[in-house]
Amino acid sequence: MRLVARLPFLFIAGRIYGPEQVGRFALAVVVVELAALVATLGLKRGLAQALSNDDRPAVCVVWDAMAVALIASLLASALLVAMPEIMYPNTAIRGMDRWLALIVFATAWSDISLAALAYRRNVKATVTARAVVEPWTISIAAWAFSFYSLRDGLVLSYIASMAAALIASLIPFLRSYGLPYGWRPRLSILIDLAVRNAPLAGADAIEWATRNVDRFILGVMFEPKIVGIYYMAQQVASIPQKLKTSFDPILGPVVTAALARGDKEAVAHQVRQVSFWIMAAQTGLALMGSIPGEAVMGVVGPQFVAGTAALGFLLTAEAAASTGAVSEGALVYIARIRNLLISAAMLCFQIGLSFGLIFAIRRWGWPVNFQAAGPALALLLSVALTSVIKSNFLSHLLKARVAGWRWPMLWGALAAIVVGSTFTWLPKRLEWLEVLLGVPAIAGTYLFVIFKWALTAEDRALFKSMPKEGAVAPA
Repeated sequence: MRLVARLPFLFIAGRIYGPEQVGRFALAVVVVELAALVATLGLKRGLAQALSNDDRPAVCVVWDAMAVALIASLLASALLVAMPEIMYPNTAIRGMDRWLALIVFATAWSDISLAALAYRRNVKATVTARAVVEPWTISIAAWAFSFYSLRDGLVLSYIASMAAALIASLIPFLRSYGLPYGWRPRLSILIDLAVRNAPLAGADAIEWATRNVDRFILGVMFEPKIVGIYYMAQQVASIPQKLKTSFDPILGPVVTAALARGDKEAVAHQVRQVSFWIMAAQTGLALMGSIPGEAVMGVVGPQFVAGTAALGFLLTAEAAASTGAVSEGALVYIARIRNLLISAAMLCFQIGLSFGLIFAIRRWGWPVNFQAAGPALALLLSVALTSVIKSNFLSHLLKARVAGWRWPMLWGALAAIVVGSTFTWLPKRLEWLEVLLGVPAIAGTYLFVIFKWALTAEDRALFKSMPKEGAVAPA
């Protein structure tokens, strides 16, 4: 759903606004999203634990979280409005540029509302807000605002989409928790909540920075046009990443419940199985996007084909990162500080490697598009190493295996590469067939192998109908 809704935006942004405007927009959004993430103070994942351990009514706990996020959001917005150069480091400030920062609170409140709903097992609200309302709003608004201003259209469409997502989050939130009758914000409680969640906030910020610092590095090293091309590759590659974030709302409450019981084996089992699901799906999407990479980027616009190499690295990185990302979903509750230190060290490694690859490729005299792919390669190497470290660390803590790798995934990938490569031999004038026929062929081949040889009986049970209410489940 998210893929279908996001494609029109990528097409409109690429074809109507062009890579330079997309590049400016991409740099601004990377800062605004970081500000919104920091403003939640780790409560996207920490709220489940707060609700589990607090004796007060749930409505008071969630509104404490909303108050903390509002205060932090207002401070972040004030800083960015006063210093818009942080959002636009290499271009002049104009039009609506500085006012983009005012939407920080909407993103933060939406995230916390959806986290509170997920604690009560309401994931439908997240699907509606993030996979339907937000992407379709930005796609439609980008097209509509293009008639008003090509300079401010993308900024206005982003503001509209975040506002719409906030409304779609607050409506079910208020229905579930209600208004905070009898609640009074207490400074001591709010400060304590912020301090307790500081390690989670740091982990969230570092995880986010791992996926977005490459864009900021490119903004420092290259002109906005190059950033725009890379951003488009990043947006296509972010679709597999949504699979992991789609599991976050429910994985957190399940892990915290198992830890409250002291059942480490249950935690390991959840991490192991979810890791396999995400890795298998992300590998399939990586094959579908990278084998016909030039054709996929060409759909957005011919000038974006230069981002094909970056797309391949980014898609592979998402598959390589899955085990580490799911492992972190448990580590943030078991070993917060040590998980934070590992993440910080690997982020520093990624940043250093990104600059090193850019300078090395530039010294070899390779074209700019290969230089710009350096941060994508650095991301791939960094997240792969992080996955190995974090999964082994979690396995040591839980005394059980957590890695979700299964060998049939490799056989499925090899078969898909053989099938997909035949479509890349088509003449340039038939390149559209790579997307129209090649992508389904790659997906079909890969899924056949996975369903035939990789799924266990427990995995297959997920595809069967649940027993009706009152019926006796078979032994």
